[in-house]
Amino acid sequence: MRRTQRTSKDILQKAEGMAEQRNETWRQGKRISRWIITAGIVSISALVALVSMNLTGLQAAGSSAKPSPTVTYPVKQFADGKARHFTYRTPDGITIKYFIVRSSDGVIRAAFDACDVCWPSGKGYYQEGDYMVCRNCGKRFVSVKVNEEKGGCNPAPLRRTVQGDQVVLEVNDILEGRSYFDFSQRRRR
Repeated sequence: MRRTQRTSKDILQKAEGMAEQRNETWRQGKRISRWIITAGIVSISALVALVSMNLTGLQAAGSSAKPSPTVTYPVKQFADGKARHFTYRTPDGITIKYFIVRSSDGVIRAAFDACDVCWPSGKGYYQEGDYMVCRNCGKRFVSVKVNEEKGGCNPAPLRRTVQGDQVVLEVNDILEGRSYFDFSQRRRR
């Protein structure tokens, strides 16, 4: 009988030892699983960061071929009150014309070198004293009304800001005048 008790005791100890071993294996497995999950998260995060940096790098590299988001001119360039004419060429070859002038009230103004009526002629405006004059119909527009009045034969307004000593035009605003200079659209506008 004693042998049976020992055997039962031995079996119980052996079972407890096996249970403890199983528990220890489970704990190790859990630790390994946590480590694998953590390593996986870190790896995925690193991969996302690298892809993000590469995409940003590609955009920055590609942006050199794209137009700058703004076009700037020094304010002092317009101090004499004379209109300056400029062009912006779109990637598809359309040349958008505009002018900037410091009007007689001291405000720097900008407009497309076209209007809603005479734009198909492609002639634009010239300055005569304090007036911008349509080269097509001869109508005269006092400089203080440039960029204030729109429609008809008024020079089509072009948004601009003055930031410090710079006149700033947004490229997207310049591109809004594209239809005035896309002469393949003469009949459709």
